[in-house]
Amino acid sequence: MKHLHIPAFLALAGAALNAGAQTAPDGPIEARMRVIVSAIGEGWRAPQNGSGDAASLLGATPGYRVAQGGGVSSLPTINGLGDDRLKIRIDGMEITSACANHMNAPLSYIDPTQIGHIDVLAGVTPVSAGGDSIGGTLTVKSAAPVFGVDGERLVTSGKLSLSGRSNGEAVNAGVSANVANERLSFGYSVAQARGHSYDDGDGRRVLASMYRSTNQSALLALRGDGQRLTLRAGVQRIPYQGFPNQYMDMTGNDATFANLNWLSTFGWGELDASAYWQSTRHEMGFFTPERPGTMPMLTDGRNAGYALKITLPAGEAGTVRLGHELHTFRLDDFWPAVPGSMMMGPQTYVNINDGRRDRIALYGEAETRHGGRWTSLFGARWESVRMDAGAVQPYSSNMMNAADAAAAQAFNARARRQRDGNLDLTALARFEADANTTYELAAARKTRSPNLYERYSWGRGTMAMTMTNWFGDGNGYVGNIDLKPETATTLALTAHWHGGGADGWFVKLNPYYNRVSDYIDVDTLGRFNPYRSKSAQGALLRFANHDARLYGANLSWRMPLPASLALTGNAAYTRGKRADGGDLYHISPPNALLALDYSHGPWSGQVETKLVAHKDHADARRLEPHTAGYALFNARAGYQLRKNVRLSAGVSNLMDKQYADPLGGVYLSGLAAQRGALQALPGYGRSVELGLTIGF
Repeated sequence: MKHLHIPAFLALAGAALNAGAQTAPDGPIEARMRVIVSAIGEGWRAPQNGSGDAASLLGATPGYRVAQGGGVSSLPTINGLGDDRLKIRIDGMEITSACANHMNAPLSYIDPTQIGHIDVLAGVTPVSAGGDSIGGTLTVKSAAPVFGVDGERLVTSGKLSLSGRSNGEAVNAGVSANVANERLSFGYSVAQARGHSYDDGDGRRVLASMYRSTNQSALLALRGDGQRLTLRAGVQRIPYQGFPNQYMDMTGNDATFANLNWLSTFGWGELDASAYWQSTRHEMGFFTPERPGTMPMLTDGRNAGYALKITLPAGEAGTVRLGHELHTFRLDDFWPAVPGSMMMGPQTYVNINDGRRDRIALYGEAETRHGGRWTSLFGARWESVRMDAGAVQPYSSNMMNAADAAAAQAFNARARRQRDGNLDLTALARFEADANTTYELAAARKTRSPNLYERYSWGRGTMAMTMTNWFGDGNGYVGNIDLKPETATTLALTAHWHGGGADGWFVKLNPYYNRVSDYIDVDTLGRFNPYRSKSAQGALLRFANHDARLYGANLSWRMPLPASLALTGNAAYTRGKRADGGDLYHISPPNALLALDYSHGPWSGQVETKLVAHKDHADARRLEPHTAGYALFNARAGYQLRKNVRLSAGVSNLMDKQYADPLGGVYLSGLAAQRGALQALPGYGRSVELGLTIGF
């Protein structure tokens, strides 16, 4: 039997627990759009499985999937739109990937053990939830500051989370501690995750999939009458992280951040003001004998910004929100020469030089309750996005770099400064037909400007093009300065039937249609053979605007049964096509999650089946692989030993099924080792998981 060796993770580990995101209770439209998940003790339990990947926490949310990357750096997708098409905020900070392969995606900067709650707004989102996105918003917040009760002199608290899984001997540990009185609170948390390369369902090692990360943060909060001031600061260190579906691995990611938030209530309304700064020093290369090589690639990224939001009452049944935001991003991406290499030298390859992307936004929205049944929300948001980049240079102008030398000369001769004016509009209406039935209709116009790599990556040699790829598809990409912003027009309906309160039954159906003008896709320039394999092929692609449409539906349900049991689950269907023909990339095939939950006294448990259909709609331009359908069986159990101690155990992929996730991309590290045919990236084989959470 495979993967039943239990690692010595009882010295390390961490996460939260088992189950999926629950449906939020009825309330104002802005709250009802969200799938709200909270920390332990507040209704949410993440899988306690040794994972340090925050993007995987929402796996039970209908329409939500992740595209596999490194062990802590998966990329989330919602209804077929992911990565930069989603607005992701962590404690108010907007963090941009400072990597041509998006190895340091925003959610990689926080460990699951440090998360207090996550708000997910899919598709049609209020303008106050952010712009420069067309797919939805994920708002992640760390655990809130803890204050003492009036009269208490000093309060101390803390939490220890340990978890691990046998497959890849992955471990995750998190420790947090707080000391506070009724006015002042100080907290500190540290989390570490590590794992070796995992095995697939046939017991074969998936090469270059190991990782290690450490996140630390400190919190200082002051509370007064009607106001709270919160200062957070922290650091991240990732010494290595393998990416089996990329040509490179992460050999270092050091980040520092600080953010300040002031929340105050006045007689006229509420003010929410925040400011932040974040800096990343990132390095790609090779660090393991599973995939040797020498090619250093360095990136410096800096995010800074602020946000002001005013909430005002408008009569007895209305609320008005006004806001102003600024976000700036600076990027330098350069590849030092490799001594003795005729191709990678003698100069430093300058990929992005002083890249600049600045956004300034103004918005306003009004939420109104009309009588006892109707609620409406209308909003408008204007953003100005300015982008620019400096001159670049290739490794050399010799014969081996002739394509890059010509491309650099043409790039440097171009005017590169761009400015986009983007308008977002949102309209929502909610009708409570009766105590058990609610309908919501939403429409929106959302926009997203290109990122710096989509506009300013310039290399035309095969090697240079393959170094720009955050899709995990093994292809090569070059930018396009003349790209237009994406504009999505979305229409969505939600029908929600429910009864019995928070632990009762519900059925929710959410069909949607999304037409995207100037969708940033690709045009094909040519083909090549990765790693000089005779049987594997890759495509050379240029970013280009094309109209597209996405449509589908999400279904979720819960049905209580006798003996403290409940049937829960969800199903999702998404299609994405270009207007001129062909399927879009990274569109998940139909999938479903069926679960039988048990909860009684200190015991809880879940047996679930994850069903994924055959992927027969693939992006031919990107040579996206077709994948077979599969079913995975998982089982988990938890026991509340005492008020603040919880134990968990489980088995994932119980039948040790060999499969390939349709969003996993291609297995490049395996191709490099075997020089055979290119295949889809294999998924995880069977794994035993244990966890422990102690509050004190």
